[in-house]
Amino acid sequence: MTPLFRSSSSLTLAVIEPVAGEFPKIIGAEIAAARYGKRVAGDFYDALRVNERILFGLLDVAGPREKNTNLLSTAQEVFRASGTELFSDFDVNEADAMSTLCLRLNRGLMEAARGVHPCPAFVACYHERFGTLCYCNAGHTPGLLRDQTDISELSSTGLPLGLFSHATADAPTAAIAPGAVLLVVSKGVVEAKCKEQNGDDPEFGLERIKKIFWNERSASAQTVSDKILKAVADFTCEPVVPQDMTALCFVRTA
Repeated sequence: MTPLFRSSSSLTLAVIEPVAGEFPKIIGAEIAAARYGKRVAGDFYDALRVNERILFGLLDVAGPREKNTNLLSTAQEVFRASGTELFSDFDVNEADAMSTLCLRLNRGLMEAARGVHPCPAFVACYHERFGTLCYCNAGHTPGLLRDQTDISELSSTGLPLGLFSHATADAPTAAIAPGAVLLVVSKGVVEAKCKEQNGDDPEFGLERIKKIFWNERSASAQTVSDKILKAVADFTCEPVVPQDMTALCFVRTA
């Protein structure tokens, strides 16, 4: 954790900024992320290994970053502690564990916010031995899963976190074949605009993302993430970037 300090009247308050650890090494797969634009909003990603499983997620907490740092820290604490607890059993029911993890994240965010505070999230568990992905999409932009023939959308399975204390999300499982690639981007990527962009399609949009994703055939998760955000940078212009833009990519290499 990196302590940041800001002055408020005669007091100095320590604000803890959540910091993602290094992505874990994965047998036959890799994961990476890239960010474009100033860190002014609530994009946050993290990952950890729990035995044969890799948990990772991308959250988009509503509001400016200086006002939601406590929420981001809470989400990270819940993700790491509950993720380790819920997925530590080798025979765990992943769908139940994933739904419970998202429910705990939801309640943790609401408690930290002392009320309603929307947070779309994509949280997933990859089983290293079986090559399967159990995920919850809580009102987030669709995850894009590309294989040799098509791109499938891993669409919303529940409401955004932080809205209702008892809201639950379904946790389906998808097979990740060798060579398949999963891409998850924040809302800021899909909604990216430039003041010079005219016409009927002013946003970067999901279809542009799909086209670039389909054409980028690198087996490097970092390269795919960087390629998506390079396209966003070309489409927009730095002075008008309104919020964080994050791309997270998972590649099964073998």
